[in-house]
Amino acid sequence: MRYRVAFAPAAIEDLLRLFDYLIGRAQSAEDLDRAEEVIASLRLAIENQLAVTPYSFRKGGDGRRSTHRELIVPSGSTGYIARYEIIGPREVLVLAVRHQLEDDYH
Repeated sequence: MRYRVAFAPAAIEDLLRLFDYLIGRAQSAEDLDRAEEVIASLRLAIENQLAVTPYSFRKGGDGRRSTHRELIVPSGSTGYIARYEIIGPREVLVLAVRHQLEDDYH
């Protein structure tokens, strides 16, 4: 069974913010291309993992609700964290995305 994965507006804004950060650090045309690749790969990894095994990842937030979870997506020596909620028998909503080195979700 596959789950439908949707991104909340706040999660889309997070992806754009992360992209802007990578673009701001770019020093070459290759870095600009890499920024696009990183965000596209991040989004694809989130969609692919959550479409198949959304209950496999750690509980998020206060840990009391089994439907609120967090997916860690490795990238280089660090990675990204996607906070999501399983909102139905076949649907997952990505609520927020952040880099592991950020203090918290925006």
